Amino acid sequence: MPDEKKPDPFKPQAPSIPGVLSNKEKAKPEPPPPPEFPGTPEKESATPRIWIALAGVAAVVIVAGLLYWSRSSSSKPKEPDAGATVAAATVVAEAPKPNRSLPVGPGPVATTEELAKTWSSKRFLFRDPVTSEAVPALVVRLPRGEYWGFSLREPFGTCELEYVTDLQRLQTEYRFRADHPMVINPCNRSVYDLLRYGGGSGNDALVRGVIVQGTGIRPPMAIEIRTEDTKVLAVRME
Repeated sequence: MPDEKKPDPFKPQAPSIPGVLSNKEKAKPEPPPPPEFPGTPEKESATPRIWIALAGVAAVVIVAGLLYWSRSSSSKPKEPDAGATVAAATVVAEAPKPNRSLPVGPGPVATTEELAKTWSSKRFLFRDPVTSEAVPALVVRLPRGEYWGFSLREPFGTCELEYVTDLQRLQTEYRFRADHPMVINPCNRSVYDLLRYGGGSGNDALVRGVIVQGTGIRPPMAIEIRTEDTKVLAVRME
């Protein structure tokens, strides 16, 4: 029979209890964990998160830069457009010069030199003796050397009459054929002839400027004209 190992009476064996490791089993060292290498699933899953964070930071920086640039550019004064500057300069250069102040009657309103030519005219103002209002008026040199003055305000109205020397305009706009200048009323399209007489304010009075076309009431209000040396004087209004 083989020799059986006798138990040592001084080293009794530990009882075996189910679920409890023996001393020998406890003494066995646990195997070390496997080494981690680059490219493991955990580190690879962290890489996209890093790129997303970097992209977010870059987007914030770009937006902030655009906002700063837009604010700084809007705060700077805009340079004037060269074309607009030239156009403005042209308008200023072509602007008509203000008219000289018109003479006011009663008194001198023109000179014989200014009215030397037939059908020449001169505008002036005549102070209404009733209302003291300065009414626009005109004096005209007629073919026989006479001077005729009249108010440019239509009789019993507010429309301003116009002295027309363009015969083609009379025919085109007013369908009136004439061989000398006429006075027109642009409001009711009446035409007045200064070479002919028509009814005035009195029953027997005759006034230059008979109505040859249109619905006017009467000839323009006459202003008496006199000459004194080289002065043309407006004396009184009808």
